[in-house]
Amino acid sequence: MGITDFFKGELIDVIEWTDDSRDTLSYRFPDDDKAIKNGAQLIVRESQVAQFVYLGQFGDTFAPGTHTLTTDNIPILTKLASWKFGFNSPFKADVYYVITRLFTGNKWGTSNPVMLRDSDFGVVRVRAFGTYDFKIVQPATFLREVAGSDHNFRLDEFNDTMRSRIVSLFTDAIASAKIPVLDVASRYSELGDALLPLINPAVTSKYGLEITSFIVENVSVPPEVESAIDKRTSMTAIGNVNDYVKYQMAQGMEKGGGAGPAGTAAELAVGFGLAQQMMQQGFTGGAAAPAVAPELMGPAEAARALGVTEADVMAVLESGELKGKKIGSSWRISRAALNAYLAE
Repeated sequence: MGITDFFKGELIDVIEWTDDSRDTLSYRFPDDDKAIKNGAQLIVRESQVAQFVYLGQFGDTFAPGTHTLTTDNIPILTKLASWKFGFNSPFKADVYYVITRLFTGNKWGTSNPVMLRDSDFGVVRVRAFGTYDFKIVQPATFLREVAGSDHNFRLDEFNDTMRSRIVSLFTDAIASAKIPVLDVASRYSELGDALLPLINPAVTSKYGLEITSFIVENVSVPPEVESAIDKRTSMTAIGNVNDYVKYQMAQGMEKGGGAGPAGTAAELAVGFGLAQQMMQQGFTGGAAAPAVAPELMGPAEAARALGVTEADVMAVLESGELKGKKIGSSWRISRAALNAYLAE
């Protein structure tokens, strides 16, 4: 072997890389410590870009195609290497291939609950998870901030690196959007589209990525918040509490209609107890409570105050469940006695 052949073997005259995987994000061309020949051919395939790095500084970026490496088409590298009058000798540089195709179905999720300020529940802890699609749009930024000098940076490493960062961006975005938790749980498909304009500026400037699709599959709240939501739903379904109590009492009297006055009295007592319990809990259903007056009332007036029939009140009086004062053939009931009965 002559000395000319020896030197030729120490130079790189063709730079190319065929990606036969589906999970590689960036790949450093193996130069085996060889120099790149002046006029070498650089081949960049579709869905690739080639990024030159010279002494730790980012040089030229090449799009898909075949490129001849001369002073004319590597102006940044020429400037970095101070080749003021061109170069005719081999040179050293690292060449990174970066994949620019779309990577789909990447999972994200909160490992711990995140704190959000909510208009309905105040400060609330939520968990969330979903998927996102991305592509690399700024190779130099991606190599600097994410891949580093890794000679073969793969998708599993990327997911480990980016999962917490994506969650942080999601938390900031949803806090900025001020979307109530109740709306989040019912509008997953719309939520991702709404968050994209808030997430992408940060993702692109920090990591050189573009999130093309951000999908929220689930947002969950602590059990105590779920219980509060269930209670609110139940009360909404009931509607006006006074009407609900009357309906329940009527249903009870209809079922016990054959039991005579004693049965009616028992059903009315149950109705009074239910009304008392619900009023103590503050479930008024929007209806005003009857005014409290100290004077004696007749059965008809007491029935109107309670929203029942006079016959129902009379049945309770005659059964002894509710004590009243009988004047002649007429009964009189004090408000205090009625309140005491309800308080039992």
